[in-house]
Amino acid sequence: ALIREMSSLYMSTYPVESIRNFSIIAHVDHGKSTLADRLLEITGTISKTDCNKQVLDKLQVERERGITVKAQTASLFYSHEGINYLLNLIDTPGHVDFSYEVSRSLSACQGVILVVDANEGIQAQTVANFYLAFEAQLSIIPVINKIDLKNADPERVEKQIEKLFDIPTDECIRISAKQGTNVETVLQKVIEKIPPPRCNTADPLKALVFDSTFDHYRGVIANVALFGGEIAKGHKIMSAHTKKRYEVNEVGILTPNEQPTHKLYAGQVGYLIAGMKEVTEAQIGDTLFLYKQPVEPLPGFKSAKPMVFAGMYPVDQTEYNNLKSALERLTLNDSSVTVHRDSSLALGAGWRLGFLGLLHMEVFNQRLEQEYNMSVILTAPTVPYKAILSSAKLIKEHGKDQITIINPAQFPDKLSVSEYLEPTVLGTIVTPHEYIGKIITLCQDRRAVQKDMLYIDENRVMLKYLFPLNEIVVDFYDALKSLSSGYASFDYEDAGYQSADLIKMDILLNGNPVEELATIIHSDKAYAAGKLLCERLKETIPRQLFEIAIQAAIGKKIIARETLKAYRKNVVAKCYGGDITRRMKLLKRQAEGKRLMRKIGNVEVPRDAFIRVLKREPDK
Repeated sequence: ALIREMSSLYMSTYPVESIRNFSIIAHVDHGKSTLADRLLEITGTISKTDCNKQVLDKLQVERERGITVKAQTASLFYSHEGINYLLNLIDTPGHVDFSYEVSRSLSACQGVILVVDANEGIQAQTVANFYLAFEAQLSIIPVINKIDLKNADPERVEKQIEKLFDIPTDECIRISAKQGTNVETVLQKVIEKIPPPRCNTADPLKALVFDSTFDHYRGVIANVALFGGEIAKGHKIMSAHTKKRYEVNEVGILTPNEQPTHKLYAGQVGYLIAGMKEVTEAQIGDTLFLYKQPVEPLPGFKSAKPMVFAGMYPVDQTEYNNLKSALERLTLNDSSVTVHRDSSLALGAGWRLGFLGLLHMEVFNQRLEQEYNMSVILTAPTVPYKAILSSAKLIKEHGKDQITIINPAQFPDKLSVSEYLEPTVLGTIVTPHEYIGKIITLCQDRRAVQKDMLYIDENRVMLKYLFPLNEIVVDFYDALKSLSSGYASFDYEDAGYQSADLIKMDILLNGNPVEELATIIHSDKAYAAGKLLCERLKETIPRQLFEIAIQAAIGKKIIARETLKAYRKNVVAKCYGGDITRRMKLLKRQAEGKRLMRKIGNVEVPRDAFIRVLKREPDK
């Protein structure tokens, strides 16, 4: 505790050689946050109590779901063989949707702890995270967690690690993060195996902004990694991105709460507050330097590529400006979300947002509700398609021969396009071998192409498939878990675009197209999707005084139809016997009236029912 108090004031006592920056990476629920809790306790950063669960998971959504969504930083002070070390730990998310957080965190590190569950073994996201660290040329320390479990089999997991990652079995550390068994060995290995940062305090200031949050009173709080020089309160700094000048109001480290210090030095990771009042001023990946001492900007980060798009609209249009402000602040903290303005006849003004996946979309929506008290309408997710134009008029209009389509309303006519392209992903599935047959059938139903199949050990198989993204984006993960009794894991990475037979399917109500219900779909799936949507609309739209024809159409061709019958008065109830012509005359007059009403009547779809169809929700 005394070391920590002294160090929090005098960061200069830690030369670059005594600094280690590392991340913890793993598959979902393999014990990253629990290991981080034990490391914080061992180094005295937090007091040892039974309440220490997910200490670094600060968001309400993280605690409710039991998952890490945001990478969190903590500085630890540890003495090893008489030398005091500063260890900067970054706890990262494990779900595929938040892999952007992982790749960003690794840019501030020189090594990683790769955690694998002794019971479950290597899973899909373990493989993906290993290759992220391997490509960044970081030192990797393999750790086998949960050895205290009844069914733990660390020997099997060690063999898997050796076979897949080519890491010798004697380098694996067996621990139980929950009970604290052998955790101190991990800290010693971090000091021995992970190299110190390559930078110098004598160089000019060069700070990388790798995360940021917004505080209502202090403005933007930027998390920075120093790759050169030093920074202190009162320094005048500039942003390489915005070219704006700021005065530093506060610098410090995260332990894991903010702890102000006199200075930050090269190699260290901390935070700074410099009076940035606008959320657009702290761009993640930006380089900060001293005023009048410009430096070559750091490479920054490759911008995140949205995999899923959805429309977002305020429940009440009077809340539009409040929602706009909330979106700006939340996208500062989650820079992987892309925002484009959009509008809808039924839902009013809103935005078309790009997310990294479905869970990412759900978490973003939940954070809007919890942190900003905003209720929104989210439409069904879609994926970005591309079209290669052949029409000279359209090429001139767009200024290029290839356009990206994120809204079905922008879908160009087939006559003016030489080729449509759909996004694909390379999916990795790790499963027990007894479920292979069911999973292969599922993948084939989703138009997937098998690329590889490898037995990790005698019980587990790793399958690699090339999937069209729109086939996995909604319910593939749920179907996979259901088929494999929850044992299979799934991960995917972007694999570019491929040619596809895409069509735009319109929904017509009494011959009038409903723009919001138009979808882009593969021609093989059009009939089934059109029939399902017509059936859902028939159940959702209330009956009118006239008949409603609900049709799915591709161009001029109708592929599915449902008819919603009109309310009818029994006009022949008063006819008791008599001439048949009297009866026929009454029915004919009623039919003519209904036909006229159908011509001039508008189909009134209640807003909540319309939203339910847009979101593809089950009927209440």
